[in-house]
Amino acid sequence: MLPLTPYKMDIQQGNVVTPEMIAKLQLGMTRSQVRFALGTPLVVDPFRNDRWDYVYRYMKAGAVTEQRQFKVHFSEDKLARVEGDGAPATLMPAPPVKPAVPAAPAQPEPPAGKPVAGG
Repeated sequence: MLPLTPYKMDIQQGNVVTPEMIAKLQLGMTRSQVRFALGTPLVVDPFRNDRWDYVYRYMKAGAVTEQRQFKVHFSEDKLARVEGDGAPATLMPAPPVKPAVPAAPAQPEPPAGKPVAGG
C-alpha cells in the first residue's frame, strides 16, 4: 500500500520577465517607461530607491523548479543598467526626446475678390 501524502499545489510567484520585454529596454528610460515594459516590480526596497527587483519562482509539488531574478538600476530617475537572468551585455541608449515646438500662426489670406492694398 502507498503512503498517504498531502496534495501540494503548483505555485507561481512574482514577475515573469521575458526576453521580448527586456529587448524593449533602453538606457535613459523613465521609471514609468520601464514599468510599462516590464510591469510593476515585485520588490522595491524603501532604502534603495534606485533599484527595482523582478523575482520569479515556480514551485511544483513543493519543490522550487524554476527561479529567476532581474534587477533594474536607476540613476537620476533614468534607467542606468540592468543585471540578472536574461540581461543583455549592453543596452542601447534611448533616442533623445525633442521638445514640442509650437506651430507658427498661419497668416490669414485676403478674401477673394478684394484687391490687396499697396499693389
